[in-house]
Amino acid sequence: MKILFVEDEIKPGETMHHGLKDAGFIVDCVKAGSNGLTRALRGAYDLIVLDVKKPHLNGWKLLLELRAAHDAPLLFLTAREAMDNQVSDAKLGVDDYMIKSFSFMELMERVRILLRRECEQEPKIIEISDILIDVSKRCVLRNGRYIDLTRKQFSLLHLLAKRSGEALSRSLIAAQVWGADFDGDTNVVDVAVCRLRAKLDDHYPQQLIRTVRGMGYVLEDKK
Repeated sequence: MKILFVEDEIKPGETMHHGLKDAGFIVDCVKAGSNGLTRALRGAYDLIVLDVKKPHLNGWKLLLELRAAHDAPLLFLTAREAMDNQVSDAKLGVDDYMIKSFSFMELMERVRILLRRECEQEPKIIEISDILIDVSKRCVLRNGRYIDLTRKQFSLLHLLAKRSGEALSRSLIAAQVWGADFDGDTNVVDVAVCRLRAKLDDHYPQQLIRTVRGMGYVLEDKK
């Protein structure tokens, strides 16, 4: 599991993110508002931990930016004693929050709960039209015929299928599938979609992957 740890000041949070690493998680730690955060948001994460000392100054804006870039669960940490209702009722996309001071064991418990909840919500089998995607086995069938996909092609199809009917931008696809390896100056997304279509759509009368002009791509069953 990979965690993005975002904080106002790197030094005070070292104990927490080192503890998460010792617990077996991959942790990328970046400072809020830094160039490192922009680069990190291109990566694929299972959980985002946001440690903001003064949320009323810049925390709300940062929350919105994180939520726009990622749909991973978001855990908000703050030293503020009284939280606004806008956080407690998750209007800003916060999945959970903790007010300091808390023990590292409490933090670990919240992290595990959010990750477990995310895994439980993830469907193991996705069916769209005559396509069947077995997520756990990384197997794809169309009309009962096995479709041989590379790892990246499967990740791309899985993303499109999870959000079937929703037009996904090229930048969002790149961030979710390629992460930090994405080169924004290339047409890597367009090429990858073209190759996926060749395997998934070209030999069938119904085309499921559609280009949305000026936006990106959508996978949907339009009957």
